[in-house]
Amino acid sequence: MNYRPLGKTGVNISAISFGAGPVSALMTSDNRDGQLAVVKACLDCGINWFDTAAGYGAGESERNLGQVLKELGVGASIYIATKMRLMPGDLGDVRGAVRRSIEGSLQRLRRSSVTLLQLHNSITARRGDEPTSIMPADILGSGGIADAFEELRAEGHVEHLGLTGIGHPAALTEVIESGRFATMQVPYNVLNPSAGHTVPDAFAETNYGNVIASCARQRMGVLAIRVLAGGALAKSPPSAHTLKTPYFPLDLYERDRRRADHLETILGADRKLLDESIRFVLNHQSVSSALIGFAECWQVDEVVEALNSSKSPLDWNEIIATLCRTR
Repeated sequence: MNYRPLGKTGVNISAISFGAGPVSALMTSDNRDGQLAVVKACLDCGINWFDTAAGYGAGESERNLGQVLKELGVGASIYIATKMRLMPGDLGDVRGAVRRSIEGSLQRLRRSSVTLLQLHNSITARRGDEPTSIMPADILGSGGIADAFEELRAEGHVEHLGLTGIGHPAALTEVIESGRFATMQVPYNVLNPSAGHTVPDAFAETNYGNVIASCARQRMGVLAIRVLAGGALAKSPPSAHTLKTPYFPLDLYERDRRRADHLETILGADRKLLDESIRFVLNHQSVSSALIGFAECWQVDEVVEALNSSKSPLDWNEIIATLCRTR
């Protein structure tokens, strides 16, 4: 494992991190033996960052992660990040909603504090432009979300504050440039590289407007999510979560799977699709870590092997241009 600075936080984060979300479904299940085995495999290979959220399995991800870490005797040697999402009814009492969320998270995680608390809403020009989206004024205004987060940090419940980089690029950039957040997690993969590259105007999928460049100007740590496009780049079938989520739905997965097949043809027989997909993400100099959801121990081994591949790097410019034209 190698380690990278997480922006200006002072944390050295493993290049691969453990995502305890609903796509892999391990940490939202009741498979305690599997959870123990996979988390131990992550620890054994040097992964030091574990990402969860209050909304993953209605708190089950946090609860299971807390229990597994306790059973494995893991203390302060690892970092834990969690998230909270405000619903429309919470915006009348932002401070109370934020406090209730972190109190529940800490109880489930069996921790007195977490390394990172991330806002899990989309950020758009107006409330409701996307599912559960809020606007920059909700975050940056007096008595808004940033103020409530800062209060938790001052009290020692969280060490650092972060964003989820989904929504409208202009609205995201406004919040990024406020300088009030230390990290951002953002969808970034070779099938949709728009968070870290300029893509053609005709690009058919969500354009994240190269927001990673905005993060770099603020020295924010960047955590790449959807590294394997919901499993499409791992040639996995769509998850149960993909069948019901409004955020990254089945029709997107199906388009990504077609593009993944095309990419595999471009790469040829001597390069593995999964390996090159991970190496693409980590090749971006501003990406601190790739968050990956593991369901089995062999998947941990496979990803670490990809990280340590001796294959010569690819020139991705032409590949990206080709994929951006593929529907």
